[in-house]
Amino acid sequence: MTGQQTSEEQPAGRTVRVGGTEVGRGSRVRLRPHAHADILDLALTGRTAEVVGVEEDYDGRLHLAVVLDDDPGRDLGTAGKIGHRFFFAPDEVEVLGPEPAGVLPAAPRILVAGIGNIFLGDDAFGPEVAAALLERRLPGGVRVADFGIRGMDLAYALVDGCDAAVLVDAAPRGCEPGSLHVIEPDLDAAADAAPEAHAMDPVRVLALAHRLGDGRLPRVLVVGCEPSHCPTGDEPEPEPGLSPAVRAAVGPAVSLVERVVGDLLAELGHREPVAQPVLAQEGGVR
Repeated sequence: MTGQQTSEEQPAGRTVRVGGTEVGRGSRVRLRPHAHADILDLALTGRTAEVVGVEEDYDGRLHLAVVLDDDPGRDLGTAGKIGHRFFFAPDEVEVLGPEPAGVLPAAPRILVAGIGNIFLGDDAFGPEVAAALLERRLPGGVRVADFGIRGMDLAYALVDGCDAAVLVDAAPRGCEPGSLHVIEPDLDAAADAAPEAHAMDPVRVLALAHRLGDGRLPRVLVVGCEPSHCPTGDEPEPEPGLSPAVRAAVGPAVSLVERVVGDLLAELGHREPVAQPVLAQEGGVR
């Protein structure tokens, strides 16, 4: 069911029972489409795949979203890109056992999110770092995206199966402009904040994600940079572009994000990250 339309709001961690086995994100299956399925689905008969989600369509029916094991663009599928993610009914798959001995488990999924308004001076720090990271080679399973000021999109991304997230933002802490710091926000405290769907206040976005995910959130770290000036948007003509101190911090921030991602991969048990091009970007593919 390659063209299956699903509803936008999906509970995190949903599973469905297939032949007595609970199947959810990370399960491995062999595809057995119905004889009356369309020709595209029938062409996938016998292929093995990984389940990346259990989704409900607008008629209330559950479908398994899968990416093919042998798809060279499988990272695009795990990032939700059309054409690399396929939908099958629960009775159209055969559940497979765990990976054979000696096969490494799938890489954890880490979201690196640049956030900020590109038209408000140093608030563009997060998007600038995201753009620089998209030119780098990062381990498989790492998705880099520029979310700008789209708080709702980021909230959904946080509950869409990632194991950890790194938010990159201009974050004033009273230090010298251009200073970098890594912050682990208090997710319990963030959950008590008032959610906001149409802005990019990180605390309010985390509150929204907390509600969307029924209280479940991945580990979240913030790589912040001390801005030279914090524009409010009320200035007659907000100055675009980064200040010299913050511009100079973009390169070191890229290196810092790479180290943070490496630490997260180690903590999540990914034994041997394999470098490959970063392919997924909000609004397009590079």
